[in-house]
This record gives sequence, C-alpha cells and structure tokens, in this order.
Amino acid sequence: MIKMLKKISLALFCLIGITANAQTKFFTKKGKITFDATTSTSPEQIRGRNQNVISVIDMSTGAMEFMLSMTAFEFEKALMGEHFNENYVESEKYPKANFKGNITNFKSINMAKDGVQNVTVSGNLTMHGVTKEVQATGTVTIQKNAIVAAKSEFKATLSDYKIEIPGLVADKVAKDAKITVDLTLDPVK
Repeated sequence: MIKMLKKISLALFCLIGITANAQTKFFTKKGKITFDATTSTSPEQIRGRNQNVISVIDMSTGAMEFMLSMTAFEFEKALMGEHFNENYVESEKYPKANFKGNITNFKSINMAKDGVQNVTVSGNLTMHGVTKEVQATGTVTIQKNAIVAAKSEFKATLSDYKIEIPGLVADKVAKDAKITVDLTLDPVK
C-alpha cells in the first residue's frame, strides 16, 4: 500500500508538472475524504473515511487534483467495508477515484491575507470507471502566504457513477452520498 501511494505521489507530481516555484504549489498525501450515504431509515451510519488522499494544488494556475485508493476507506464495521469494496464500488476492478479540475476563482484569492477564503472548484470526478463533471464550493485557509487547508462538501449521485444499490437495502442507502474533502497542504519546495 505504501509503495503504491509513493508511486501515485510521483505520478501526481509529473501530471501537474511540479517544479520549484516559490509557494505556488501545495501538496499532501494525508488528505481526508469522507462519504456518508446514511438515510433516516438506515439502521446504522453508512460512512467511510479515507485518510490517505493525495492532492496537489497549483495557485499559479488554479489547477488541482486529488487521487485516492478505494480500499483505503475505513468503516466502523469491517463487514460494511467488505460490502463497499466488493459489492458497491468494486474496488478490485476500479481501485482508484480521482478528481482533476480547477479553482475557478483562484485569481481572487489573496495569498497575502491570512484567513479563510471562499473558492469554487470545477472539474471531473472519476469513480467506478465513470467520469462526471462536478462543481463545488469550499474554502482555502491562507497562513503566511501559504495554503494550509482546503475544504469542500458536495453530493455525488451514486447511480451517475453506475454504483448499484440492491433493492433489499435501497431505502437504507442514500441515493446521493455526501462527500467531504479536508486537505492540509504543505508548500512544495
């Protein structure tokens, strides 16, 4: 798993063309993404958390990307993780999910102003072998001319990604999963 994450990290650096640019590019390999597909009729919380998300943000262009291994999601119960990987997202066939897009209002972000600033992100989310355009709002937190955090929350309709929910549990699993992205980034030196 560690070797795979290192290879993915290297691939992301190559994809975005990371070079030594004075604090315009930011990186993490310990980002967090959670999804929640709990409904009011769910007998338990249907929630997974992945704490090994790799992400790069280039503030000179607004480009951003994140990639994650589907098997890195952790669940309260092991059986839920097993169902998630084998029956729903088919992790063996579709081992990764990724997002590639842009902060569309990156020119309005003031890197000299410490604090939380609002952003809009637009791009393509690929999951379960399907790519869909998504748009979400979020925030970046600036501290001493550097992005130290990026957060967003949006919904993903499972059927849009051809993730099928069996009829037996259809009323217990939300049709739209709430996705929360929480990244703590460091400047690339």
